[in-house]
Amino acid sequence: MATSTPTTDLPQAMIETVVPASDWVIVLPIALALMGAAGLMMFRRSNGTPLIGSVIVVLAIIACEIALLVEVLANGPVSMTMGRWLPPFGISLTADIFGASFALAAALVTLIVLFYAELDRADADGRDAFHPMVLLLLAGVTGAFLTGDLFNLYVWFEVMLIASFGLIVQGNRPLQLDGAVKYGFLNFLATTFFLMSLGLLYGLLGTLNMSDIMRVSSTADPAAMAGVAALFLLAFGMKAAAFPVNAWLPASYHTPPAAISALFAGLLTKVGAYAMLRALVVVLPASRDMLEPVLACIAIGTLLIAPLGAIAETNLRRAIGFVVIGGIGAVMVGLAMPSLNGVAGSGLYIFHAILTMTALYMVAGLIEKTTGQSDTRYMGGLYAANAPLSILFILLVLASAGVPPFLGFWPKLLLLEAGLDQGVTGAAPGWVGTAMVLALLINAVLTLIAGTRLWAHVFWRSGPEGQGSENGSVDLKPFEKRGQLALGATTLLVAGIVVAGLWPGPLMEAISAGAADIIDPARYVEATALAGDEL
Repeated sequence: MATSTPTTDLPQAMIETVVPASDWVIVLPIALALMGAAGLMMFRRSNGTPLIGSVIVVLAIIACEIALLVEVLANGPVSMTMGRWLPPFGISLTADIFGASFALAAALVTLIVLFYAELDRADADGRDAFHPMVLLLLAGVTGAFLTGDLFNLYVWFEVMLIASFGLIVQGNRPLQLDGAVKYGFLNFLATTFFLMSLGLLYGLLGTLNMSDIMRVSSTADPAAMAGVAALFLLAFGMKAAAFPVNAWLPASYHTPPAAISALFAGLLTKVGAYAMLRALVVVLPASRDMLEPVLACIAIGTLLIAPLGAIAETNLRRAIGFVVIGGIGAVMVGLAMPSLNGVAGSGLYIFHAILTMTALYMVAGLIEKTTGQSDTRYMGGLYAANAPLSILFILLVLASAGVPPFLGFWPKLLLLEAGLDQGVTGAAPGWVGTAMVLALLINAVLTLIAGTRLWAHVFWRSGPEGQGSENGSVDLKPFEKRGQLALGATTLLVAGIVVAGLWPGPLMEAISAGAADIIDPARYVEATALAGDEL
């Protein structure tokens, strides 16, 4: 926690602060990513240097974030304010268990994707700025997870948007341009709504610091605050690809190379889901209560519509895009039922989805590389040709559906418990708990159907769709050296997911402690030195 020592008669906002050295780990991941991105731009034409440099930077970021998470677990939330302007005037970085754990998960999958990306990269691709853009994207994601200021959150969203635009068009194929237009239009619209909501909120309260908003929001008109919360819900719902503003995701995430799709699926929509959780449950809980029926309807719609889209889809990565959307519905269940189990379930699902959705797209890229096809109707025969790939895919399908004892089961178990508890206590509106339980169970069944259907078409069937599918006429390509590296990186990530599912105790304990700070943010506010009687 940042502490202050008065040294002059200056106003409180200008008092010099003394920050313990241990607290610098909250800003170092962002600084390292930004400086690494700038440095690698200068060496991008040097063969091998961008990969080695980016791996070193990400390893340093992971070390800082492990130290940050250990500090937060031991002593509670940590806050650091830039410059000499104390909150609420200065820009604060504030980390609790949720923010620190999500930032660490994002860095881990980025490290694995850096190795996986070599699958589609040639020696001449060094001048395309892929590695600097990945670090810039990681800087935006990390900043969004660790910021304590809503305007700063908007800034990090813009950083992510710039980096994602640079990544989604890499490859220069017409299909990527089409995907970039759809992705860009909807995301620009979302950031516009976000900026509008920030302007309205600042006009109402005169502050955008999250802790300060918690202290003074009760003084504002409840109807006006509910309107601001509704704009937040729309903006972050579009970022997260929640129903009904989700069509852009399956229309764009299949267009870039698989490594970029994996990064997007693992990081970008999860930042939108986290922003909803932070803004509505922590910062504006009274306004969230007014929007609870809307949140419930959005969660149910997302849970049910998304897996149906995956069942109907024949393009492999488009189908996985619908699975990603279904996971956002699970996160929103916790927003509609913000009990300890509900918030813990949402937080654990975000952590699970960062890992699992990244791995799903990585496996999809390996499948496309092996078959030379992106449409499952023209695939088949991979079970006999590549049994390890078959096993990786089915493990991830089971994890995505929430089949025990895989990682996706535990957050859904917490969410089911939250729904059953709400049904027992008769919390208003009383239908929410029962509807959420049914929607979660139906989503699990439909996701399992969609995933096993894909597995059967890609791996179990001997050949392409048609009367001769049993003859096995698919031209399968063996993995070269780069493909073996990509397969190894994917296997490592899937192994981590399996181990976390089989041994969930430490993770669930940490997430439950983080959920307690979300429901009662007193320690979060205290970390920014803004605790007061108003909270």
